[in-house]
Amino acid sequence: MDSHRINQLTHQRINQSRRDTDMKIVAIDKKDWEKGLDRLREAYRLIGPVKEDRYHYFRELPQGQAPDFDFFNTRISAKEIVYPQSEDLFEYTLDETKEDYHLLKEVEKDYSPKAVLGIRPCDAKAVELVKLNFDTDDYKDPYWLRAWEATTFVGLACDSPCSTCFCTTAGCGPYHEEGLDVLLADDGDRYVAKVLTEKGENFMKAAGWTEGAEAEARFESGKSAAEEKIVSTVSTEKLRSADTLALHGNEEMWEDISFSCINCGTCTFVCPTCWCFDIQDEVHGKQGRRMRNWDSCMFPIFTVHTTGHNPRGTKLQRVRQRFMHKLKYFVDKYDAGIMCVGCGRCVQQCPVNIDIRRVCDLMDRYGATDACAVEG
Repeated sequence: MDSHRINQLTHQRINQSRRDTDMKIVAIDKKDWEKGLDRLREAYRLIGPVKEDRYHYFRELPQGQAPDFDFFNTRISAKEIVYPQSEDLFEYTLDETKEDYHLLKEVEKDYSPKAVLGIRPCDAKAVELVKLNFDTDDYKDPYWLRAWEATTFVGLACDSPCSTCFCTTAGCGPYHEEGLDVLLADDGDRYVAKVLTEKGENFMKAAGWTEGAEAEARFESGKSAAEEKIVSTVSTEKLRSADTLALHGNEEMWEDISFSCINCGTCTFVCPTCWCFDIQDEVHGKQGRRMRNWDSCMFPIFTVHTTGHNPRGTKLQRVRQRFMHKLKYFVDKYDAGIMCVGCGRCVQQCPVNIDIRRVCDLMDRYGATDACAVEG
């Protein structure tokens, strides 16, 4: 699939999202920014980027704290806002003196409205990709969907992309709107906000930000300028045509790619589109909880069967699975581009410099040839 083209599925999601509102642009004077945040706290829990030591993380913003927009990207993606790293699902007691012993009871959660401020367009797009897994005709994950439905996504356009960003060739971009309810752009002494959905309109009204602005040109010029700064690219056009079994069986290529991997799982934990999880029971005394935790296909025990057999017992097999899932299986199954938004986090944080851009290019070149191997 052409990575520069918004496919039909994307159009359907955007049109569905915007069906109840007409796009409009609102001006927010920065002098009124914190006043608006205070008003928003009456209706929303606010979450935004906060600097801790050298890095920015998404944190809930207490009274008097504004999001810190002086950042390139957060160290961990915003997926944890909808999909926590560890999440209690059920609780139970083993104490037979209790009336409800041995009964699983759903843990109460706070699904009150919340708004994430300053999410980058790539992270918002990633939420839409992950939704393809958690919201299907056959299965709808209630925990993920309740959290998603309670969240308003207020994006911050990316005017200074990182050197490792390759979003424009991964079906995204610095001003991408998919998955967002509002898109903010910094315009000197003000923010200009493009209101994209009904949720976004309600958010703006709650803040008292209603002053219209003629700033469409600001978004167009900002988008062009930001995209020109992105020099890192990937090739994806031939991935769909690649022979899956032959690509999977190219041991020489996968040996080269996986050689330095230490199976630390960093790539999967920082990735905004990785969705794998494990279910664990934690018992203390006679009280227990059933939890869902992020898991990683890079961990040696990820696919261990109860028999002790492990179908992916080598790191080559695990590395191959990660990249085949993101760059081939996902492409074939969903026809929604690659399972990557080009945020560059895994490129920056891999301790042994395995680079998804190189892997994607190798796999794409494989799709363009009848050969059974691709030279690095």
